[in-house]
Amino acid sequence: MSTTPPPRPVTAGARPEQGERAAEDGAFGWLHALGPNGRRAFAGAFGGYALDSYDYFTLPLSMVALAAYFGLDSGQTALFTTVTLVVSAIGGAVAGVIADRVGRVRALMITVITYAVFTVACGFAPDYETLLVFRALQGLGFGGEWAVGAILVAEYASAKHRGRTLGAVQSSWAVGWALAAIVYTLVFSFAGDDLAWRVMFWTGALPALLVVWLRRRVHDAPEATAAREQSPRSGSFAAIFRPGRDGEPGLLRTTVFAGLLSTGVQGGYYTLATWVPTYLKTERGLSVVGTGGYLTFLISGAFLGYLTGGHLTDRLGRRRNIWLFALLSAVCILAYANIPHGADTLLLVLGFPLGFCMSAIFSGFGSYLSELYPTAVRGTGQGFTYNAGRAVGAVFPTLVGFLADSWGVGGALVFGAIGYGLAAVALLGLPETRGKELA
Repeated sequence: MSTTPPPRPVTAGARPEQGERAAEDGAFGWLHALGPNGRRAFAGAFGGYALDSYDYFTLPLSMVALAAYFGLDSGQTALFTTVTLVVSAIGGAVAGVIADRVGRVRALMITVITYAVFTVACGFAPDYETLLVFRALQGLGFGGEWAVGAILVAEYASAKHRGRTLGAVQSSWAVGWALAAIVYTLVFSFAGDDLAWRVMFWTGALPALLVVWLRRRVHDAPEATAAREQSPRSGSFAAIFRPGRDGEPGLLRTTVFAGLLSTGVQGGYYTLATWVPTYLKTERGLSVVGTGGYLTFLISGAFLGYLTGGHLTDRLGRRRNIWLFALLSAVCILAYANIPHGADTLLLVLGFPLGFCMSAIFSGFGSYLSELYPTAVRGTGQGFTYNAGRAVGAVFPTLVGFLADSWGVGGALVFGAIGYGLAAVALLGLPETRGKELA
């Protein structure tokens, strides 16, 4: 008689379940868990934010050429950034309401078209005042794109993977930044400065191609669509400023502290994003190609920082991740601004951790702000707090601009570190939301 045991019976669903569980626990489990519609939403949000970043960085990279062309001082050039970020607060808040009322995808298309049209218009500006107006109008679309795209993906993502999923979306900012740096290096190497800055803005037409694909292929999460149709209070500013009463929790406290958090993080970030290229060229004496090389280290660190921060925000929690990288970012800024002249290799190497830390802190934002608000006002809450923070945070790079003549750009970068300190304090008023379902 044979002693070979009979084959173990296998139920029809066992292997697919195990395979699916293994796929969701793998390195790209977060992507698998989104499903086909969620992956298309991810692609649309990733592309929109990358091109948003590209269009934003056409200005900082062209700042020296613009200052020479129009005869501007540091304060005047700083106003470009301030106006963009202040108006973006209006655009972001409005886009959030639109997202709650007509849907995430429609709002995303509106924001992409807006920032693309006015970036191209900047390239035709005949004078400083016109360019300032066009840049302000570009901020309307720039302000809304990230918040709307982040909500679109957050509502498809599982609670387990939401942090790293939104961190991956956030990493597209570094992709757009890198593309802008490459185009800047090529354009300014082959064209004179008086024409090159215009060409940089004209290339901002690229995002218009994304809108066609978004319209055909991307849809809102079904739960978000159902909530929008059922809730009479969708997209209400009053709701996000309502204090708690009669034992019912309100959203006023959340909105105030989330706005302060956004102010600190973005004040620190935009101080660096706006002034590091100028710092490298004017105070460190680097050429166009040399500046591009140093930015490569900064941007590489940023890309890996977004991905790492997304992973850590799921592991450590939203608040701990932001606290950790607020501290590290402040330390890196102070170190970067105080590197002695002649130590250019150290300047190059330190660019990597600087980019890593100032980007990793953003990775949890998409998931954190989405989890702080209910579905009916998620777009309004996230759009307002993120972009109000962006507008108030715009004061930081402006201060650097006005103090640059007396303190030097490197010395004035200390305001970025102050911004990260404000972010750490703001977290004291906010709850931890890791693992929250967005039902």
